[in-house]
Amino acid sequence: QVQLVESGGGLVQAGGSLRLSCAASGRTFRTYTMGWFRQAPGSEREFVAAISWGGGSTLYADSVKGRFTISRNNAKITVYLQMNSLKPEDTAVYYCATSSEGGMPPLRYDYWGQGTQVTVSS
Repeated sequence: QVQLVESGGGLVQAGGSLRLSCAASGRTFRTYTMGWFRQAPGSEREFVAAISWGGGSTLYADSVKGRFTISRNNAKITVYLQMNSLKPEDTAVYYCATSSEGGMPPLRYDYWGQGTQVTVSS
């Protein structure tokens, strides 16, 4: 079992930055790919970014490339999402999740956090 708790969401103006954190517990954290997803009202949950268990491989959605950076600290059992140059269309609930497979499809992810709200005003 892996438990995930996100934090760091909030209200920010367009062009601003936020850093999300996801604290994990569970003995197998270090072997999981970690991903960030988001879901806006009325929309499906969409992939944002993922990072391999060792941190050497990352994957980003086209919509966030060059603006968002995913990283992890296995010693602290935490994964981060640094979000810069935020846009109103980035507004959503952001979730972190773990996967033994990795990749973009949400169905590949086994454990999910409760989410943190990010709101970007224009």
